[in-house]
Amino acid sequence: MEIVTAEYSAHHLQVLEGLEAVRKRPGMYIGSTDARGLMHCLWEIIDNAVDEALGGHGDRIEVLLHSDGSVEVRDHARGIPVDVEPRTGLTGVEVVFTKLHAGGKFGGGSYAASGGLHGVGASVVNALSERLDVEVDRDGKTYAMSFHRGEPGLFDGPSPDAAFTPFEKSSELRVAGKVRKGVTGSRIRYWADRQIFTKDAGFNLDELVQRARQTAFLVPGLEIVIVDERAGTGDDRVETSYRYDGGISEFAEFLAPDASVTDVWRLTGTGTFTETVPVLQATGAMVPTEVQRECEVDVAVRWGTGYETVSRSFANIIATPKGGTHQQGFEAGLMKVVRDQVQQNARRLKVGASEKLEKDDILAGLSSVLTVRLPEPQFEGQTKEVLGTPAVRQIVQNVVTRELSARFASSKRDDKSQTAQLLDKVVSEMKARISARTHKETQRRKTALESSSLPVKLADCRTQDVSQSELFIVEGDSALGTAKHARNSEYQALLPIRGKILNVQKASISDMLSNAECAAIIQTVGAGSGRTFDLDGARYGKIILMSDADVDGAHIRTLLLTLFFRYMRPLIEDGRVYAAVPPLHRVVVMNPGSKPNETIYTYSEQELHALLAKLQKSGKRWQEPVQRYKGLGEMDADQLATTTMDRNGRTLRRVHVRDAEAAAHMFELLMGSEVAPRRDFIVSSSDRIGREAIDA
Repeated sequence: MEIVTAEYSAHHLQVLEGLEAVRKRPGMYIGSTDARGLMHCLWEIIDNAVDEALGGHGDRIEVLLHSDGSVEVRDHARGIPVDVEPRTGLTGVEVVFTKLHAGGKFGGGSYAASGGLHGVGASVVNALSERLDVEVDRDGKTYAMSFHRGEPGLFDGPSPDAAFTPFEKSSELRVAGKVRKGVTGSRIRYWADRQIFTKDAGFNLDELVQRARQTAFLVPGLEIVIVDERAGTGDDRVETSYRYDGGISEFAEFLAPDASVTDVWRLTGTGTFTETVPVLQATGAMVPTEVQRECEVDVAVRWGTGYETVSRSFANIIATPKGGTHQQGFEAGLMKVVRDQVQQNARRLKVGASEKLEKDDILAGLSSVLTVRLPEPQFEGQTKEVLGTPAVRQIVQNVVTRELSARFASSKRDDKSQTAQLLDKVVSEMKARISARTHKETQRRKTALESSSLPVKLADCRTQDVSQSELFIVEGDSALGTAKHARNSEYQALLPIRGKILNVQKASISDMLSNAECAAIIQTVGAGSGRTFDLDGARYGKIILMSDADVDGAHIRTLLLTLFFRYMRPLIEDGRVYAAVPPLHRVVVMNPGSKPNETIYTYSEQELHALLAKLQKSGKRWQEPVQRYKGLGEMDADQLATTTMDRNGRTLRRVHVRDAEAAAHMFELLMGSEVAPRRDFIVSSSDRIGREAIDA
């Protein structure tokens, strides 16, 4: 006797068994259940649409973040197949969204090279969604189907909370409307399941925009539109669109953070390899078969005057942030060619036999975009962060070696000039590294009493324990005098700076090193600068920027952070850089009788007004006028120690770099040599700052 219930029908027993594994172990498929996992689900749906565009089907993708928390992806490609798949007896739409490892990317007939290769993307998103609606335009009709946590059925209303009735005996791909002949495409809208994802998980617009821009660079001619409706409608609706016809050459130019030494060079080629893979036969058996693959390689490289390396690698337009065999082949080819060229030009470059190039010398100042396209690449895990296909390494190395050697052998005037400048840069990086290493090997951590190499104005601490030591970079000599009496000389060192230091964002390295204040800071920290910076050599566990609580103090703090960000970034990344938070006001509350008065410090105008209102309400009096600190020098030693320097009572603001690339662009905007973008930013942002916020 057959028993069928509305909640759990036997018809979908097998489907739910498969998708139930996804719901029990979501981390296996999407990495995590926080915002990263939520974004990964969205990438799975977007990547399917991008794969269609790569195949020449459709040139526009729209991503809509709806105000109700759902997200929708629209494409104008061929549309998901709606006919019945013979082995399962289900329509193509239901197979794609309910069967793990099902899709058109296994046999090689529909997609020569695609990003979504495991066949679990759409079905995983479906399994982890409270509701998923799909509409497909094909054959003059619009087909529709809905799912609740992976099970197909019908909803009573438009929201995920509407009553749901699962199909009992057979599923139905309903016809929802008609479209003009020749119109095709898919629309997928889903609500992430809050039983799976954490409460604070949300779609990150900045990350989505960055990924959309990146994909538009990688697929020339594809337009990607991002619409954010979460803030409301009308003027609050945020819409951005990206389309680039220059491909990865334009991408490399966009990524470059410095002035150019070379133009963007394109290195392209193909290679073939064979591999044995299990192939599904008509009988349903998997038979190991030797197949021949073709791998297309396309690389854009561009060297600049700086030392930062900006590298992006992709396999079938899927980002591989942790590299893989293609990245290994690229670096090996690069090393071989440049080393050979330096050896051939050793006399002109004045390179000795004992001086050997290392990888970092060649990668300094390099902005590169590496892409490979091949059928069925082997990724490590569903998150696809590392490419593992072994044969790709040699193919990429061969292409890079051949194309880059041809560039060095070119007789064109521009090529000869640029390759010569590149060799000069690489050799200078090598000599700087060797010189820094020699200096570091002879250097030991010493106190100011033991070494005259440290700045004379440094008031060092006594402890040799780096984890306990603190360096306060103090604004002005007046604050230094007070700070000397306020500090604990056992573990707190003081370095005063005079006025505003050099803006290193638009100064050269030599100008920075010749600047007395910048040199004193780098010398005091003791770990070098730039590419040769060694975190283990830092003399202090905390670097604390202590400036006045006014506009000038904020500017000085910004200049100091620019120096640390550009030349000592590992300190920030390791969480060692802090900003002191001195108070703005000192309120003395008068207590009756012989009870001593109480001192309260506030850190903003808002906090002060709230405190005074609270005191007035409770009938307490305070000394007038309330002391307003315009600078650190106005505090006495006890006040400075209590509020800013004593570990038991102070407040420190740790400086983080959560997104180094975004931070680099902001530093360049605010502190760089280009005036026009900064002026536009100030004009567009002026309405955010009121008159009372300006310390005049």
